[in-house]
Amino acid sequence: MTTGITLESRTTLPTDHERATLLGRVWLPVVGGPAVVALRDGQVWDVTKAFPTVRDVCEEANPTLALAAAPGELCGTIADILHNTSSAQRDVAKPWFIAPVDLQAIKAAGVTFAISMLERVIEERARGNQDAAASIRAEITAIVGNELHKLKPGSPEAQRLKAHLIERGAWSQYLEVGIGPDAEIFSKAQPMAAVGTGADAGLHRMSSWNNPEPEVVVVVSSAGKIVGATLGNDVNLRDVEGRSALLLSKAKDNNASCAIGPFIRLFDEYFSLDDVRHMEVTLVVEGEDEFRMEGFSNLALISRDPADLVGQMIGRHHQYPDGAVLFLGTLFAPVEDRGAPGKGFTHKIGDIVTVATPQLGALVNRMRYSDECPAWDFGTGQLMRNLARRGVLR
Repeated sequence: MTTGITLESRTTLPTDHERATLLGRVWLPVVGGPAVVALRDGQVWDVTKAFPTVRDVCEEANPTLALAAAPGELCGTIADILHNTSSAQRDVAKPWFIAPVDLQAIKAAGVTFAISMLERVIEERARGNQDAAASIRAEITAIVGNELHKLKPGSPEAQRLKAHLIERGAWSQYLEVGIGPDAEIFSKAQPMAAVGTGADAGLHRMSSWNNPEPEVVVVVSSAGKIVGATLGNDVNLRDVEGRSALLLSKAKDNNASCAIGPFIRLFDEYFSLDDVRHMEVTLVVEGEDEFRMEGFSNLALISRDPADLVGQMIGRHHQYPDGAVLFLGTLFAPVEDRGAPGKGFTHKIGDIVTVATPQLGALVNRMRYSDECPAWDFGTGQLMRNLARRGVLR
């Protein structure tokens, strides 16, 4: 039975953390606000005087060198602050880790893997009815086959498949963004709204069919340069989006429904975009009902390269002066029955969700109803006023 989250360095940090350049944020009760931190040799250093926001670090010509050179004040050990980060055992007088992003726009790419594309088609055809999912899955697979991951979006082969599916009456808006030339890029949450590791993650009460979406999240500067990566859980309400794609915002953007962390790993000589391209991300869901589900997502199976997705998000057509973070999409769409046969997976309150990969560590959250999670009440305005009072803005 799961009763809470215990965070430890050995399970939270990347396996090669001794050589990783790790950037994060902690909440500092003594100043009533967040601090930008660098993780160095088992300790957490507050570098806010050099870089008031994470955005400022990412805008540097070489964020890795800039962070390494930044002077700091000791906040504590990584182990102690991680121990205090779990919401179930937190001492609010001591620091705890929060989501490692601040002013960046929080964007997400959808339908970037064949299996998740098929699950979106299933949701659409089921019109939010979880009971119909199994039979529709078999029908759609029989039509499109199991080789969609080999299809390059926008290619002549993709166009021929599109024509065939239209002829069969099986075309879908999700197939359009899955194998067509244009990616689906949407806003997952507002800047400053994401929760970090150890926090409660939110589900809207209206949903009875939902799931985690474990993803790699790339960190992008205002110039469109990918400077690092972290992990994310794009909590999704399948029944809500299935009723209508126009309800995407309702399905995706609710209080505490965006989890990012534990830390941003900046690109350096030991970690690059090529490492991201070949990552295997694991998912574990553990319920208070002793339910356990495991899965994995290999970025090598993505249908659109991360650089292409970033190029479709930012450029001459769309600017983000504070940079952005982009969820790259999920391969893993859980269909394992939980409860009645044929109904597939859905969350239960109290589930512990762990998204992990050796190069980025682990993001761990406990599922709660969104209206029971701590309200988001510290936005950009509060951050600027807090930093001004601390005398670190320049």
